[in-house]
Amino acid sequence: MQALQQYIDLYRAQREVIDHHSAEVLNVLRSEALRWVETCGLPTTRHEDFHHTDIEALYAPDYGLNITRIELPSQPHEAFRCDVPNLSTQLYFLVGDNFYRNERNRELPEGVLIGSLRDMAIDYPELVSRYYGKIADMSKDGTVALNTLMTQDGFFLYVPRHVVLDRPIQLVNIIGGNVPMMHNRRILVVAEEGANVKLLVCDHSEENGIDQLVTQVTEIWAGEGAVVDYYNLEENATSVKRVTSTFVHQEAASNVLVNGITLRNGVTRDNYYIALDGEGCETQLCGMAIADGEKSVDVYSHIDHRKAHCNSNELFKFVLDENAVGSFAGRILVREGSQKTEAYQSNKNLCASPTAHMYTKPQLEIYADDVKCSHGATVGQLDQQALFYMRTRGIAESEARLLLQFAFMSDVIENVRLDALKDRLRQLVEKRFRGELSQCQHCTIRTHK
Repeated sequence: MQALQQYIDLYRAQREVIDHHSAEVLNVLRSEALRWVETCGLPTTRHEDFHHTDIEALYAPDYGLNITRIELPSQPHEAFRCDVPNLSTQLYFLVGDNFYRNERNRELPEGVLIGSLRDMAIDYPELVSRYYGKIADMSKDGTVALNTLMTQDGFFLYVPRHVVLDRPIQLVNIIGGNVPMMHNRRILVVAEEGANVKLLVCDHSEENGIDQLVTQVTEIWAGEGAVVDYYNLEENATSVKRVTSTFVHQEAASNVLVNGITLRNGVTRDNYYIALDGEGCETQLCGMAIADGEKSVDVYSHIDHRKAHCNSNELFKFVLDENAVGSFAGRILVREGSQKTEAYQSNKNLCASPTAHMYTKPQLEIYADDVKCSHGATVGQLDQQALFYMRTRGIAESEARLLLQFAFMSDVIENVRLDALKDRLRQLVEKRFRGELSQCQHCTIRTHK
């Protein structure tokens, strides 16, 4: 509780400042958030789904917060120039947890809104209030409530009925600075009936050894018949601790793909909560993590089948080396009356060294009798026979290990529904296994192994 108390005290002392530099739609939830923060507290390793990540320790340092919304000195268009090759995107930035407003004008289809969550909440309060905070359940754990309490800005994407965005949206989160900071980000995506949108979120940070804590809550609304792709690519420094929660609400016949990829990190905890709340929904939740050294990646997922005739397919893969620690806890809930459900969950893991540790706990909870559901998990090492075979064909051991690791991750990459992004991920994953810099060619943000 001591780690949390410093933020409670700061909020009470600076509430007027925090409210003044935000929007009323965001401010109205702060009292409820404070109640949940004080009720839930931060999860500890005694909590069933948090055995392997000490959340209190992540929040304990005396981080600074940019509550007066000072614009940090940054030229993101100069620091980040690459885009994904052959993928034409609409590009936006969050610097710390501030939306970068010095943007170039873009032509968007009529009714589409993209920009600062704070600004959109001021300009379109009825629209934003209809969705903001409605599915991000603050009772889940104290990290969601604390993010709601402290968030002042973020990213808002709204696509009205039957509008198809031909170009993917790319949001680049840039973390840096010369003092330890806590960055509270919020992402709100709304795709109304029949809308179609693809969002790629990339995390990049400076490798300067200064501790940074990133908290992020993402809410995704998929209306009836909507198609939403959400990709989150993490390439952070070893000094960055990241705690994210992604909430998805699907209405009838919607189709949602969520893909979380961690290539470089310090400590990562990712939560996914997906509710299939209309008949005929389809969900694909997948992800992968590559970790070495003393790094940690912890994933929790909860897929809630609330209606009949819905399909979900979940796949997470980890490759761990040296002293890295990975954890996966996945739960699929099929509620009473959710007949004709098809739900599949798989967690496959590769420990490339004897000192790497992987913990996995797949779960099914079924209250309907006409369903097709399965779950499974494996933890293993590199196939020694395959290594031997490749070495007898003249392939060096290091190259053989790389090829096997890359092949192990290939099906997660294949789930990407953007060909240009799929090609880029193949390159990044190969570079990651080779121990090379995984930054984009023209990006001036430096990251190291």
